[in-house]
Amino acid sequence: MFVKAAVGAHRARTRDDRGDEEAVVVREAYDVVVVGGGAAGLSAGVVLARARRSVLVVDAGEPRNAPAEGVHGLLGQEGVGPAELLARGRAEVRSYGGEVVDGRALAVQQQEEGFLVVLEGSSVRCRRVVVATGLRDGLPDVPGVAEQWGRGVVHCPYCHGWEVRDRRVGVLATGPLSVHQALLFRQWTDDVVLLLHAGGVEPSDEEWEQLAARGVEVVDGEVAALESEDGRVRGARLASGVTVPLDALAVATRMESRAGVLAGLGLEAEDLVVGGARVGAAVPAGAGGETAVPGVYVAGNVTDLRAQVVVAAAAGLTVGALVNADLVGEDTRRAVEARRAALAGGTPRPFGAAAERELAERVLGDRRHGVRA
Repeated sequence: MFVKAAVGAHRARTRDDRGDEEAVVVREAYDVVVVGGGAAGLSAGVVLARARRSVLVVDAGEPRNAPAEGVHGLLGQEGVGPAELLARGRAEVRSYGGEVVDGRALAVQQQEEGFLVVLEGSSVRCRRVVVATGLRDGLPDVPGVAEQWGRGVVHCPYCHGWEVRDRRVGVLATGPLSVHQALLFRQWTDDVVLLLHAGGVEPSDEEWEQLAARGVEVVDGEVAALESEDGRVRGARLASGVTVPLDALAVATRMESRAGVLAGLGLEAEDLVVGGARVGAAVPAGAGGETAVPGVYVAGNVTDLRAQVVVAAAAGLTVGALVNADLVGEDTRRAVEARRAALAGGTPRPFGAAAERELAERVLGDRRHGVRA
């Protein structure tokens, strides 16, 4: 049986779809607790709520794409603001009876049966846990970069390439994929500058040829600061004092999954190494989000560092469906065990094939096959 939560039911503060604060009652136990209310977590929440599961989504309100003006590549939702998309997702979860609360999950503890999710000031029990806490982007330590992140400083051409088309785009070379990044952005603009920042990787002979063939300018020298004016990127100032004019800067971030809530279960993020360089860390999982701890699943950027919003949402849907199937299997096993226990206790059996054979033998004897002895 579940161990009763130490704090029990509590009232949490949340906001309705208009942004007005309202109080909701949180149960002591749920079928599923989803930690993280981004695209992956909310998608999982919708699927589970539609499957008539009791589900709680706990969200700390730290979406990775918060600085961006809009979400791109999401069919039917092109350009929707990140906050608006999440508000719609929350409303959808609630429309099917799911619950969404603002708060931070501190830990997940395995119980004799199920899990205890420790929140700030309370705890809730559940049968399954889905962690969709996303990742943090570690930005290059260059003054001015953080202030422009998500606007004048970008990382993904499929997220922001259209917005910087035909502009002068700099690519800050800090890792093994910088040349690849420069060649990608060349598809959106013919004015690309690769800045060979200190600590970056020197292009190979083949890459030098590729850069030259595509007309990518290469500037050697440490970037001391990114300069902006009136909220717009104006250029990269080198340590030499020279400023390279730019309209936008593409960087490679160090992507670190937010996996701390899983530490108590022995689940940790593992390094992702590309070209001999560490580019981030993610929680390993199976194709369906299964972790090494049965009953604990992950979805979205916490396990897939490259997942864009649409991919994270799809992962949440997949994980939600698999969690429900897992619970259906458990419910069925319990029902079978209860039935067997009842039969062992002398409860009359329902009529079936075995009972029919037994009855035929008792009533008809040898005549049951239609032949008299």
